[in-house]
Amino acid sequence: MGEQKKRRTFDRQFKVDAVNLVVQGGKRVPEVARDLGIDANSLYHWKRELEEEASVAFPGKGKLTAEAEEIRRLRRALEQADEERDVLKKALAYFSKNAK
Repeated sequence: MGEQKKRRTFDRQFKVDAVNLVVQGGKRVPEVARDLGIDANSLYHWKRELEEEASVAFPGKGKLTAEAEEIRRLRRALEQADEERDVLKKALAYFSKNAK
């Protein structure tokens, strides 16, 4: 069996600095990626994310954007409502069957 590669993580500042090497340093993405020992696709992704959402880019582990946190909260509420509905359906079926 082959060994699993440990997934490397990079902090926000590393990502910002890497993107700045491309944007302000005038270097190409593959060149910067090779110099830093990272995958070029990751650097392209970081660059796009920083361009689209500069202030909230790279929130870090466990830190969600306001929109993501709202989606998470709404999904949890929907799941709870679904469970309550299922219990009520079962109760209705039980009492309907016993009423006859």
